[in-house]
Formats: sequence, structure tokens, C-alpha cells
Amino acid sequence: MRIIVTGGCGFIGSALVLHLVQDLGHEVLTLDALTYAANPISLMPLKGNDRHRFEEADICDHERVSGLFADFRPDAVMHLAAESHVDRSITGPAAFVQTNVVGTQVMLEAARGYWNGLSGEAKGAFRFHHVSTDEVYGSLPPGAFFTEESRYDPRSPYSASKAASDHLARAWHETYGLPVVLTNCSNNYGPRHFPEKLIPLMILNALDGKNLPVYGDGQNERDWIHVEDHARGLVAALTRGRVGETYLLGGRAVRNNLDVVRTLCAIFDRVRPEQGPHERLIQFVADRPGHDRRYAIDPGKAEAELGWTPTKSFEGALEETVRWYLANEGWWRPIREGRYSGERLGLTG
Repeated sequence: MRIIVTGGCGFIGSALVLHLVQDLGHEVLTLDALTYAANPISLMPLKGNDRHRFEEADICDHERVSGLFADFRPDAVMHLAAESHVDRSITGPAAFVQTNVVGTQVMLEAARGYWNGLSGEAKGAFRFHHVSTDEVYGSLPPGAFFTEESRYDPRSPYSASKAASDHLARAWHETYGLPVVLTNCSNNYGPRHFPEKLIPLMILNALDGKNLPVYGDGQNERDWIHVEDHARGLVAALTRGRVGETYLLGGRAVRNNLDVVRTLCAIFDRVRPEQGPHERLIQFVADRPGHDRRYAIDPGKAEAELGWTPTKSFEGALEETVRWYLANEGWWRPIREGRYSGERLGLTG
């Protein structure tokens, strides 16, 4: 297949692109604007691979995006590009509306124009896969789980913008017939995760002997899915999902934030015992506004229809993630020190 992946230099996007090219042999055009959370170093294993092409482009630029469709002639689009950090959405919501809402509308229109020009088997096989988050459903009561039938109830500018993008994707399917498939995932973790999110932030703070800030009482619950399990689920949804359907991808690993941090501390006590005990670094800080109490996904539909299941155990894969950061300082140190500025590293050549 020939696949356009938007946001392919981000955390989930890079894991997906590597899986598509290295493991599955597909041809991929990575489209990324290289904003602060994109790291081209994540795709360096593909440098010189003739099955991968990189283009620096803004998904809000309709002319540029349409031109890339016409030039690359994809069989599918996997749309992951998004502003995704809740804290940043609270202090600067406009960028989230622009990228997540306007950018998705541009992608859908560019895909529709391209798809309308196809015929026969190519038109019937084309797919637009919109990738979203469980945060669009709001906060759950204790013990409850999201399903594909859950009501939308976003609580932050980030989740509201992603909810809007989901509605646009469905509308383009219902109104224009564009063959859309949607997925909503739980919290991802694993290697190459931008260090403003909970797990990589705690890992790097622990490495530096800094405080481990935990919001509120630390009892906010999240379902965690390893990014490689998620990448496999995305491909399963693209290739085996029914047009117009939504699939929830979760790791069946619900943990509260304090337990996650304590698990990381226990790992560090094993791998860096000279710095321990690491739990002494935990510091409770003021909760953020609108902090949802619980997210948890029931992935039963995806497991039954797509033949996909998460394979990583949370605690084991979390230790693997810690060890990846220990072994890959060259990836995270420039970001940590504020020196990273989106260097292209030859990806455009």
C-alpha cells in the first residue's frame, strides 16, 4: 500500500511509520509540520529507505496538501497530526482549534477531492483513517469503561478540539461518502515520547534527581497502551475495519497516576539504586483545571472484529521504556535542554 501519515514525526506517528515501512513493507509519505513535539530523529532508521518519503508541510495548507495527494497517489491516509498536550491547550487553545479542527477539515477535503478522481477498485479500496483519543468522552465514574457508544463529553480545549475533528470525519463520511474509519485510543507510552507527558517526564526527572510532580491526590486513572500495540491496532483498523465504524484501542492496563509514578520509582531503585529511594522525589502539586478523574477503554469490539489484542504487559513494558531512555540520551537530551529546533537531519533529502 501507499499511505500518507500525518504527524509522522510525533510519538505515535513515528512508531506507526516505522511499523508500516520496516515491518510491513508499505510505502509511506510522512507529512509533518515539525512543530515543537515532532522529532525527525525518531525516523532516522528510515534514512535512505526508498519506501519512505518525508515532506515538511502544514495540514492547514490546502494547496500543499492537495498537491501531495496528486503527486504521491495514496491508497490510504492515516491522520494523526494534532496538538495533543492538555496543559498547553489550557494556556493556548487557539493552536489546538487551528490544527485539530481546521487541519482535519483541510485533510478531509483534500482526500475527498483526490478520492472523487479515482475510479473502480482504487476508489473502492481507498480509506481515510482518523486517529483520535478517549478524552473526547469526558470523565468516567469509578469502575466504568468507554465503549464505541459512549456519549461525547469533552472537558478541555484539547479534547473539545479532538471531538470536533471526530465529528467532521463522520460528517464527511455521511455527507460525501468518503470511506472513513475512526479509532480512539487510551494513553500511550513507550520509547520516543516527548518529555512533557507523564511517563517520560517522570523518567527524565528521576534520572536528574529532580522532583516528580503529581497532580492533586494522584488518584486520576488512565488506561495505558504501549505505542507499538497501538500502531498494530491502527493498521488492523485501516485494513480490516468497516467503513464508517469507530474502534476503541486500549491496553487493558488501568492505573492511577500515583501508582504509575511509584512503579517507575521501583524500577529506578533497581536500575539506579545509588540514587534511591526514588519515592522521596514524589511531590504533590496543585491539580490542573478540569482534570478528568478516570479514562478506561473496553477494546472488545476491536479485539473481536479486527483480530487485534494488546500484547505488552504494563509493568514489563514500562521497565523496557525506562531502559530505552537510559540508552538513548542522544534522543532526549537536546529536547530536555531546550536546544532542539526541528533539525531536519536529512529527511527532506
